Amino acid sequence: MSFVTDPVLAPVLERVKAQPEVLRVLRGSVLTPSHAYLFIGPPGTGRLEAATAFAAALLCPNGGCGKCPSCEEALAGRHPDLDVVERAGPFISVAQAEDVAHKALLTPRVARFHVLILIEFDIIGGSAPALLKTIEEPPDTTVIIIIGESISQPFVTIASRCLRVQFKPLDVESIVDVLTGDGVDVATANSVAEAAGGRLDRARLLLNDPGFVARLHLWKTVPTQLDGTGAKIAELAEALVASTSEPLEVVRARQAEEITLLQAQAELRGDRLIPGRKDLEDRHKREQRRVRTDELRAGLEALMSVYRERLIAPEASPQRLRTTLGAMAVIDEASTRLTRNVNETMLLQWLLLHLDT
Repeated sequence: MSFVTDPVLAPVLERVKAQPEVLRVLRGSVLTPSHAYLFIGPPGTGRLEAATAFAAALLCPNGGCGKCPSCEEALAGRHPDLDVVERAGPFISVAQAEDVAHKALLTPRVARFHVLILIEFDIIGGSAPALLKTIEEPPDTTVIIIIGESISQPFVTIASRCLRVQFKPLDVESIVDVLTGDGVDVATANSVAEAAGGRLDRARLLLNDPGFVARLHLWKTVPTQLDGTGAKIAELAEALVASTSEPLEVVRARQAEEITLLQAQAELRGDRLIPGRKDLEDRHKREQRRVRTDELRAGLEALMSVYRERLIAPEASPQRLRTTLGAMAVIDEASTRLTRNVNETMLLQWLLLHLDT
């Protein structure tokens, strides 16, 4: 198989939205990529979408055309030379780091490179040395892309071995520009952008989720609903967890459409089953978990905004300011704990117990 050797624009990278500096770096890396990249920044800023598009460009025999079967397979996460690995526990375990090390040694089957996308691999503990060795000494044909939110102390050395690609938080205007460019009317774009908390992925999800206004109201009225009883805490926690089912249904419907399409394509080829069905189902489960966590974090941000408003209220007493700051610290801690695969209902009960009403 021949490969493009002249500089190209890699049209598939046009999927990278509202991050012009990221787009510039990735276009400049398509022909001669670094061995390891760190896509760092807040959730919802397009890190995974950019990683997938960059992988497609690296694997494409046409320099990232975005239209060929190779690009389509890579964008769908099904390319034979692409491995997408998501953190499986509260921290990256030694076993998972060793599995990544094994995958990194694989020889490309059809493309120039074998690409690994490691999701949430910034949350690392005792497995840091094992992962560091992989990052430092991958084969020349392996490209590793780590997706993370921040650089904690155990992750500092690993981060220093990667080409860092910084993803900036998105403001409402940037999200509106992307959505209107996709054909969304201005009023709707503004509405979902303001509710998206700086997250483009969430804004797109909300376009097909009319219940987001009611959920936003539920979270913002939490302090006024608390009455100091355990019964109310349990009731509210259950309601907040249950509210995540609405955006999940949107995602599940889209995933069902994908399975239907792939099944039809398999039957046209004479196959009874979709190739890689188990991997597809695992990817769908990971996406559902991310959406559920994202929804809860968005709710916590809406709750945080209530307490921010209290801070600037002119009638706030010193005691009120202290309890407000304490509530904000608890909300921030709850948001951090959500990344550790905790029991969501118990976490919210703990949060509500410590909130200032």
